[in-house]
Parts: sequence; C-alpha cells; structure tokens
Amino acid sequence: MNLPIEMDQEFWDRRYAEHPRIWSGNPNPHLVTAASPLTPGRALDVGCGEGADALWLARRGWRVTGVDLSEVALARARGQAGLEDPEVAARIDWVHADLTAERPTPRSFDLVSAQFLQLPDPARSALFTGLAAAVAPGGTLLIVGHHPSDLNTHVRRPPLPGLFYTAEELAHLVDGSWEVIASEARPRPVPDPATDAAGHSVLVHDTVFQATRRRASA
Repeated sequence: MNLPIEMDQEFWDRRYAEHPRIWSGNPNPHLVTAASPLTPGRALDVGCGEGADALWLARRGWRVTGVDLSEVALARARGQAGLEDPEVAARIDWVHADLTAERPTPRSFDLVSAQFLQLPDPARSALFTGLAAAVAPGGTLLIVGHHPSDLNTHVRRPPLPGLFYTAEELAHLVDGSWEVIASEARPRPVPDPATDAAGHSVLVHDTVFQATRRRASA
C-alpha cells in the first residue's frame, strides 16, 4: 500500500533534515500515563521519530522496537540512544520500515504504541489493524491522535480533515477478547499560538484509544 506522496519517506526525511530537532525530546504524556503501571516487556513504538518514547520505555526496562519511515529520524534517535547508559541503549532496536506495507508479527508485543500517526484511510485502517494484531495476550494497544475538533481551533493543524479520527472510529480494531481501557477525546492545554504572552493556553483534544487483549481462559 502506497502512502500519500505528502507523507512518504522523502517528505519525512526532508522535514527532519530541515531542523536540528522537531519534537520536544519528552515522551508523549498519554504513553507515560498508560505505560507507567505496566510490567515491562516487549514494546513496539510505531513512528518513533527522534526516539523520546522508545528511550523512556527502555529506561523503565522495556525491550523496544522503534520503527520509523524516515532514515533521518532513525539516525537522530540512534544518536540520542548513544548518550544513554549502554544497558538502556541495548534494549532498543531501531528499524526502518513502512508498517502500512509490512505488518509486524502477530501477537508478539506486550505494548504497541502509535502516537499521532495522522494518516488517511485506507492506509490508517490497514496500519491500525496490523498493530492490533501485533498485541500479545495480556498486552496493551495504545493509539493517540489529533481529534477532528482541533480543526475548529486556531492551533496549527494540517487542513486535511481526512487525517483526523475519533476513538469511536477505532472500535472495530477490537472484539470481545479485548478490554477497552480508554476510548475518548482527552483534553490537553497547549500554548495559544494567537498570543506571545506567557501563560496563555488553548484547549485541544487528543483521541485516546487504549485496550488490553485478554489472556485465554485456562
């Protein structure tokens, strides 16, 4: 399956190359909330970018596979990992792949995290279906994205409604063999781009879908 040209590897390599850093370097807050109580195991960080989420998980004892479409992003992530304790860095495998085209091994990860992967259908449905299948029994699926209501704010977002989705649109990923932990539009304050004054914020909403695959009954 081919990604839209504006989201292919060339686009992302160019975007990363234009700036010394794109993201904050901090782990995504919804990942921290969801993963903090979990027992470390095998994690898949999809769209790992510059590596902040993968590094946070590895510091907590997870064995992480960080996957990204951009070679530039992965090189940057490897560089960040090189500044860590060697034992932490050794827990991460950095993988260049397009998971809309090549699905991860089914039922092989205790945590599958996809943070703000804004793809249109059918690429989005294909990706998320493969990610759900990759969750092992007892494992957690966490998908976080920009909610469509953000298009009604003046916070900078791509003016492409097809990239946004609700938690309700993700319900088809799971069946009765899963327990849904969260399915909501979760509010989050961000700096108000309409003013330079410190302390001013605007409320955005993140689509948060978290589910746990139940273990088979004895």
